[in-house]
Amino acid sequence: MPAPRRVPRHEQVLDAVGRAISAGEVAQGEVLSVDALAADHAVSRSVVREVVRVLESMGLVTARRRVGITVRPRTEWDPFDPRLIAWRLDSPARGEQLAVLGELRCGIEPLAARLAAARIDAAQSDRLRSAMLTMTSTARAGDLEAFLVADVEFHAVVLEASGNEMLAALSGPVTSVLRGRTRHGLMPPHPEPEAVRLHQEVAQHVISGDADAAEAAMAAIVVEATTAMASGT
Repeated sequence: MPAPRRVPRHEQVLDAVGRAISAGEVAQGEVLSVDALAADHAVSRSVVREVVRVLESMGLVTARRRVGITVRPRTEWDPFDPRLIAWRLDSPARGEQLAVLGELRCGIEPLAARLAAARIDAAQSDRLRSAMLTMTSTARAGDLEAFLVADVEFHAVVLEASGNEMLAALSGPVTSVLRGRTRHGLMPPHPEPEAVRLHQEVAQHVISGDADAAEAAMAAIVVEATTAMASGT
């Protein structure tokens, strides 16, 4: 069995500070200092600066010399950043985050399935079939981790096969909600047979080129998942 991955210190500090900001434990407009963060987390100033660079890229903070590190308003954060999504799913704002992600999925995934039915290529069809077969077998076995891997691949292939690069770029948020559902115990011990059947329908209709049916089946998947998660939070 492989040894667990050792998380670098800067990633640990990034996770701690990012979670605190995203959960509102550090108020918007509050000014932090490199020295204080270094002391709080027992790391060097260079580690803190590396963490701040990442937080700046996500829109969470602004760093200015002689001013410090200012927490920016939530409206300026990058809502599509997978790390921010994961932090918010770990916070008291989980229900709100799941609702927002559900609304996003309702808007993009049925459309992606419709487009994929007209644009999917042979290699993508093979990947979609493979993901579907794995989902079916792992659902029966109750292997949620293996099911999740296949589920992530399934939805990523549909978004990619849409042929729309902007839709494909949204696979990150979709992956985050799929992983978050498993991580936070919002999946049943065995995935619902109805959900598996709907995925089978999407694969069948996308590969056969039935755009209307593919769109309808994907819409049903998103509604089922969003409803199930809302009732479990």
